[in-house]
Amino acid sequence: MATVNSAKNTATDKQTPNKVLDKGGEVREGEELDAQAVSSWLRDQGVDIQGEPTVTQFSGGASNWTYRLQYDGEGKNQDLILRRPPKGTKAKSAHDMVREYTVQKALKDAYPYVPKMVALCTNEDVIGADFYVMERMEGIIPRANLPKGIDLDPEQTRTLCTNVIDALVELHQVDYKEHPELVTLGRGDGYCERQVSGWDKRYVKAKTPNVPSFALVRQWLGKHTPADSKTCIIHNDWRFDNVILDAADQPK
Repeated sequence: MATVNSAKNTATDKQTPNKVLDKGGEVREGEELDAQAVSSWLRDQGVDIQGEPTVTQFSGGASNWTYRLQYDGEGKNQDLILRRPPKGTKAKSAHDMVREYTVQKALKDAYPYVPKMVALCTNEDVIGADFYVMERMEGIIPRANLPKGIDLDPEQTRTLCTNVIDALVELHQVDYKEHPELVTLGRGDGYCERQVSGWDKRYVKAKTPNVPSFALVRQWLGKHTPADSKTCIIHNDWRFDNVILDAADQPK
């Protein structure tokens, strides 16, 4: 998730009511977090936290569970976000906490919209799964609709959309070769071929008798798969509720 920043919009340069900031809610039944175990582990990693946290859970992005940990102290490392995969059988690579953490940590210096990573845990004895912790970025998440109290006129809406696209373009422009951690995550040339052949196989496996085979379409795609033109970092789920808006200047 990235914070979208761009040109200053003076029309909204005022204090945003606290009620529109994105906050966690009650933890869902069956998805409780062992906060004491997490706090103990964080202290073992040298993270300066005070007391035990108030734990809330974000309702969106249920493919991985996301919690907010609000500690009693003031300053850095007192308002944190924890991400972990869901329980049960998981699709391969669909809930890779190590990958999420590694990519964001490597991107931080080159792409300022990424939150600061705090710590990564691969010891499932702590809470039963891998997880990572990052600093919370305060702001507004658009989700399906903007929160009540946030009203953008047509020009501000256009600015918001442009800023979101510009932030994605900036991500594409990051030179991943300058970051060894990112280079090792890539699978090299052949991205287009992997996409076409991979989705072809998934379609065949998922096809039921009441849907067409699309054999001619699949054959055409296989014969006309374009060659790779450039390798860059992409975001596989870039949409409004995966960005954070500046609380004081919503189009940003």
